Amino acid sequence: MRIVEAGRMAKHPTRQQVLSAKAEGHWREREHHPISKSILGPVGSGPRSKIRINHLQEKKSRHEPISALALGDFTSARLADDAGIDFVLVGDSLGSYLLGYENTLPVTLEEMLHHTRAVRRGVRYALVVADMPFGTYQANVEEGVKNAGRFLKEAGAEAVKIEGGEKRAELVRHLLDAEIPVMGHIGLTPQSVHRMSGYKVQGKTLPAVEDLMRDAIALERAGVFAIVLEGVPREVASMITAEVSVPRSALAQARTATARYLSSTT
Repeated sequence: MRIVEAGRMAKHPTRQQVLSAKAEGHWREREHHPISKSILGPVGSGPRSKIRINHLQEKKSRHEPISALALGDFTSARLADDAGIDFVLVGDSLGSYLLGYENTLPVTLEEMLHHTRAVRRGVRYALVVADMPFGTYQANVEEGVKNAGRFLKEAGAEAVKIEGGEKRAELVRHLLDAEIPVMGHIGLTPQSVHRMSGYKVQGKTLPAVEDLMRDAIALERAGVFAIVLEGVPREVASMITAEVSVPRSALAQARTATARYLSSTT
């Protein structure tokens, strides 16, 4: 930056000259680089605000769609944030599309922390949710709380996602007691691929539908702020959406979902 005085460079510019030059440079930059629409609010009336959990809940109450994207790298996170995505999920599915694993089971806690940090650096506005990988919360509540805390403390996540319904309710309550927001995940839960004998549609029988309904209600009562419902028939998804009040996201398969998200492979 140059401070010009009487046609030459000032050796010792005053504080007022420095402030004036900074202001002039700022407005010149604004003239050449107009504000992008991606950083404006829903109606373009002002700067875009940081998305927080209450904003998702407010959108659901107004019947507004919530946009979401599952990703695991800085560049994708920056593009998603610039596009106005409401929340990004650092999903353990990155084990397949970024790390080359056969499924999500081999993904480690350290790998998830690494990718969550990368995504956090690329995001300014979107809510960042991190998947807790297999084996980091199933053994006991104490271990689950400890590992979840690392995502917020070390990686900059603002919430964690765990798989499982009614059997995870106690863990959800303990996580909330530790000030860790939780997103639930029911239906086709990839970490249960061996128990389910593969990636199969869930909720195809009346007992299975009743189980899913109990899972959703149990998670909502435990305090999750949203539920991912994966791999279920559209009609079942509609029933669950009508039954619970928290936002429900889906893998782009249900028109009734409050939010839909896709995985980014870039």
